[in-house]
Amino acid sequence: MKSIREEEYKALVEQAKDAHEKYNIFETIIEDYNTNEGPLKGVPYVLKDNISTSNILTTASSNILKDYIPVYDASIYERLKKSGAVLLGKSTMDELAMGGLGITGHLGPVKNPLDPKRIMGGSSSGSAAAVALGLVPFAIGSDTGDSIRKPAAYGGIVGFKPSYGRIPRYGLFAFASSLDHLGFFTKNVSDAAYLTTLLKGPDGFDMTALEDDKLDYCQSLNDDIKNKNLFYFKDLVDPKNYQDEEAKLILESFNKKIAEFKEAGLKIEGIDFDRALLEAIKPSYMIISSAEATSNNANLTGIIFGTRAKGDDIDEIITNSRTEGFSTAIKKRFVQGSYFLLKDNQEKIFKKAQKARRMIVDAINSEFLKYDALIMPSTATIAPLFSELDKKKDELVILENYLAIANFGGYPSISIPSDKINSMPIGISLTGRFKEDALVLNIANKLEELLGDKDV
Repeated sequence: MKSIREEEYKALVEQAKDAHEKYNIFETIIEDYNTNEGPLKGVPYVLKDNISTSNILTTASSNILKDYIPVYDASIYERLKKSGAVLLGKSTMDELAMGGLGITGHLGPVKNPLDPKRIMGGSSSGSAAAVALGLVPFAIGSDTGDSIRKPAAYGGIVGFKPSYGRIPRYGLFAFASSLDHLGFFTKNVSDAAYLTTLLKGPDGFDMTALEDDKLDYCQSLNDDIKNKNLFYFKDLVDPKNYQDEEAKLILESFNKKIAEFKEAGLKIEGIDFDRALLEAIKPSYMIISSAEATSNNANLTGIIFGTRAKGDDIDEIITNSRTEGFSTAIKKRFVQGSYFLLKDNQEKIFKKAQKARRMIVDAINSEFLKYDALIMPSTATIAPLFSELDKKKDELVILENYLAIANFGGYPSISIPSDKINSMPIGISLTGRFKEDALVLNIANKLEELLGDKDV
């Protein structure tokens, strides 16, 4: 990762402003060059705008927080400052991180720099776009269902979500606390390994943070993986099971890459996996995440936090603040979450979703007794056109949502570029056992080498 001097940073700021005009990447651009002595001295990066930065506007791309300036730093930001990394800006995102398209932020949708007629994906859309465009060598995002890995695939870059708690989340605005992860966008796997090594470990604030495993993930990147076993969901990657032409092309590419990996000596096989569990992923995710989001964001009332609307009493102020402060999509999530949490509904809806989540995780853990990682296409399509977002593709629901498995189980999961379809990038994802971040990065690095520089 290349460091830059102060005079070079001024030019980068102007590039960032120009990029924002074209693609809507930033909530805030930092014009001052601030660096410290450390391993990342002078290296610019972008931070998702749901991560607390003292004295810097932090909106989570929501009108209710449009004027919010935190008084404390998130642990990940504090560690990056100490490392000498230079914050170029806070990135546009889906409002409060609730969305997978990158279109619900209060500043409008983020455009894909590779084709502005297409989405970037979300919720970490601006961070992904900044790396895809080459403004910065890395950017920080959060991932609750696929919010790092899917935008990475759409942008032709690497997106890594470490194990749950590997990177402490103190200062990350909570969306769904049992699913939220911090992670990175980079240009290659080795940079993701370096950043994870640098930023992992407990901070004394996040009680879910993992103890530091004391491993340097860069040292194991080149370990031999020929004795490792990978698996994929056989029915999900069979092109004959789909009508969608893009999906067919992506799956044909995936199967071709699998054949190439096998020829290189890797052990990979398809398995039959309970279809009912796969079909339960999306509804379970929506129920759990909406319920947790409703609880986590109950403080955004305009009284304690958030932009305050006018009203004759506290109840009216809160009602007006939340009505004016949230988009329709966010209000819908909160209404759904409140419904799922009603006393009469908890047993028949919310707890059933939790049970389904446990069944999915148990089934995946059972496979992880035999295999080292799950390998799958990162997405079912290339980055969709804005003009086609309203077209439903029900046959792709599972293939579009299976990435949430990694959030259900807290597994480390990564997307790496693998090919191009219709001039747009696609990716391959790897998901491994909880806490085995080093192995996932090792396998991903080897696959990156096998894929080579093939204009992906």
